[in-house]
Amino acid sequence: MINNQFILNKFGFLGADFLDELNKHAIITDVKAKTEIVREGQKNKFVPFLIKGSIRVFTLNDGRELIYYYLRTNDSCLMTFSSIFTDYVSRIYAVAEEDSEVMLIPVSVIHEWLIKFPQINRLFYSEYEKRFADVMNMVNDAVFHKLDKRVLNYIKQQIFLTGNNPIKITHKEIANNLGTSREVVSRVLKKIENEGEIMQTKEGIKIRVNENVRQD
Repeated sequence: MINNQFILNKFGFLGADFLDELNKHAIITDVKAKTEIVREGQKNKFVPFLIKGSIRVFTLNDGRELIYYYLRTNDSCLMTFSSIFTDYVSRIYAVAEEDSEVMLIPVSVIHEWLIKFPQINRLFYSEYEKRFADVMNMVNDAVFHKLDKRVLNYIKQQIFLTGNNPIKITHKEIANNLGTSREVVSRVLKKIENEGEIMQTKEGIKIRVNENVRQD
């Protein structure tokens, strides 16, 4: 049986018949931090829903990551879902940022539900709106913000996702996620530390005031 609160929050509006189907077909799995869940080029057999934890969704270009969005508790991966209407091939990577619990629903079952329970489309429209906003924020960061602002936003986002301040993250990890070099990130972190925005200690990087993820 899946966590009852998760069911009610995510799928309660679809009614008892749907919940019976969900409990029949859904697969619940624990995923360790840094584990790859979806790989670019693979055939998608399941649509993942995140019960708890966080997942990074990104693509790779010449070994550098371009982050599209993060999945948080109760989110689903829209780009995985969208692939089931075309060739079922993933165009993204999805990696657990921390120990997570994931619900997997077979693609074949999703196809049946779209006919049997048409109201499920409300769920995916809602996910589309959230993911579109995430991607637009990513584009705005890349186009309109200087690297120091992007680095600071990224650190705030990681603190928001994990609830940890300070957060343990390396300069190389930040560089990979923002598509730049470790040396550049190290210089930027020193600059924003001198400006009083962060502190770098042996425990990790700390935001002096625990703020929301974005300060646009």
